[in-house]
Amino acid sequence: MTKTRSRLPLALLAALLFEGCTSLGLTAANIPAAFGDYHRDYDLAYGKADRQKLDVYVPTGSATHRHPVVVFFYGGGWTHGAKEQYRFVAAALAARGFVVVVPNYRLYPEVRFPLFVDDAALAVRWVHDNVASFGGDPARLVLLGHSAGAHIAAMLTFDERYLQRAGVDPDLIRGFIGLAGPYDFLPIIDPVVQQVFASLEDPKESQPIHYVDGTEVPTLLMHGDADQRVSPTNTEHLAARIRERGGCVIEREFPGMSHSGILAALSVYFRGRKPVLDEISRFVEKVAPE
Repeated sequence: MTKTRSRLPLALLAALLFEGCTSLGLTAANIPAAFGDYHRDYDLAYGKADRQKLDVYVPTGSATHRHPVVVFFYGGGWTHGAKEQYRFVAAALAARGFVVVVPNYRLYPEVRFPLFVDDAALAVRWVHDNVASFGGDPARLVLLGHSAGAHIAAMLTFDERYLQRAGVDPDLIRGFIGLAGPYDFLPIIDPVVQQVFASLEDPKESQPIHYVDGTEVPTLLMHGDADQRVSPTNTEHLAARIRERGGCVIEREFPGMSHSGILAALSVYFRGRKPVLDEISRFVEKVAPE
């Protein structure tokens, strides 16, 4: 009975704070993150548009050491979100010894696909050109995304044209990590999402799975089996395609975890419940060693 009572408040707290990644939940997650052992430089411009700005999180004591770099793209259905809301993600990763970059990118209705992916590519270009001055190693870049952000990071990974147009050698990317991402979501049912991708003559061009050829960098895909927003079949299908084409992929499915729960697992409140942070850390250390 004691164990049952101790679990219930955490479950309720997770539902109240994080389901849907509400502003209340994200604010609560960021409170302890504000006291992390890192330095934050914020609102650094990587382009001319208002939303083409990013934040850099540097582990304390990085002046004489070159760290792996994780570029995190947040979700929000390609329609909302802000880098400041995900300080808890960056703080968790910085505590593991990574330099973390969190970019904003333009959203619908200001832009449609593929312009927000182009923004992401420009952010990666900025990281490559500037991260050494923050203690990061520009030759050890890993892309990480959650939900719509995982879709964006996957497009950069699997369709190399975006990085090439931005002047980045795709071979500089060491790995891709996707959390609860949409990678194979045709037909598009949601009317707003239909508008996000309405500019395409061929809808397959919006699907990361369409570009898999087996030559991609190592990939880590994680999803909760209780995700009701982005079906876990997205992860299952992408992982299967990568394996079919001879690529390298690690697939992790977490029982009982929701769409927002996989991101909440990076907060101090729920970090011990599922090994999401540990999986990310091990993967980055493996694909981007010194």
